[in-house]
Amino acid sequence: MGIKELIKYFITWRIILFVFLLLALQTIPLEQGFLGGGLTNYLKNPYIFSWLNFDGEHFLVIAQRGYRELEYFFFPLFPLLIRLVAKILSNTLGGYAVTGLLISNLAFFLGLIGLIKLVKLDFSENIVRNAIFLLLLFPTSFYFGSYYSESLFFALCIWAFYFARTKKWIPAGILGILVTATRVVGLALFPALIIESLIQFKKDRIHPLIPVLASFSVMLGFIAYAIFLNIETGDPLNFFHNVTIFGQQRAAGLIVLPQVFYRYIFKIIPNLDYSYFPVVFSTFLELGSAILFLMLVIASFFKLRLSYSIYLMLGYIIPTLSGSFSSFPRYVLVLFPGFILMSIFLSRYRQKVLIITSMIFLIILGIATSLFVRGYWIA
Repeated sequence: MGIKELIKYFITWRIILFVFLLLALQTIPLEQGFLGGGLTNYLKNPYIFSWLNFDGEHFLVIAQRGYRELEYFFFPLFPLLIRLVAKILSNTLGGYAVTGLLISNLAFFLGLIGLIKLVKLDFSENIVRNAIFLLLLFPTSFYFGSYYSESLFFALCIWAFYFARTKKWIPAGILGILVTATRVVGLALFPALIIESLIQFKKDRIHPLIPVLASFSVMLGFIAYAIFLNIETGDPLNFFHNVTIFGQQRAAGLIVLPQVFYRYIFKIIPNLDYSYFPVVFSTFLELGSAILFLMLVIASFFKLRLSYSIYLMLGYIIPTLSGSFSSFPRYVLVLFPGFILMSIFLSRYRQKVLIITSMIFLIILGIATSLFVRGYWIA
């Protein structure tokens, strides 16, 4: 799969999302509670500000004004990058909005290039193409084109893995530092790279010093943010201790995975208001993505490189420690080994199975995108 073909895929994906936006603007009532940029800006230019809803609003404010109380949950690299670029391009609200969207979309495209190169190290062209295809059609892939840090994290993580796999450990370590300054789940990269360095030492007899140092350096981004939080708030783990402000389902203490499934199956789902579709849709999307990726985590230890499996497993577990699958359909977007594994499994069946899976993904993507751009919570 070359760059020209990837560009076609990417543009088609963006057109599909734009069509969903147009349809949503005409058919779905506006929910005004968490609109990016506020109601006035949304109504003036929904084609821009509809992609800033929910967390995008927080990133926008942080990029413009810096951190305020209860905003430390959002790691700093994405808003800092927006601020630096917007200061050069356009120091206005609209400028900050457009800058963030450009960074997000560009980062995603660069991440896709890295994913192609990474998957090609081990698998056939068919596996590469299907992995890209499934990622683009995944029900929450619109977040890659929104004012969220998923795209930046995805690109940094993919390229960190690629450089590590190709034995270029210094750039892998540098990118790893940026990964843990983007999202807390970046901590999953640290043990994954340690495992990768051990694999290379055992297989190729590469001296482990630089790979191990590069792997440990991944923690520096997280440590730097923790130091900043300690200075600002007196609590280096403020982002975790205040997680309950993002929903009653979340807990400030550690909750193990079986408890989370128990909550959903026996407490949350039986007590849903089934007359309100957006909540029902998002809840079942959360549980469905949790079940799907749990199966992928287990299967990965039999089908994928161990470093990939470790990253997939820890990237799965870390978001659940707050006691909820809330936002989980978005969090799994960056767990690229899961999409490689889906591609491997689907490649074993007739093309019809891939087509049916893609159509199901596309329908759910259409519903999720349409609700999100009109102000309804998805992930």
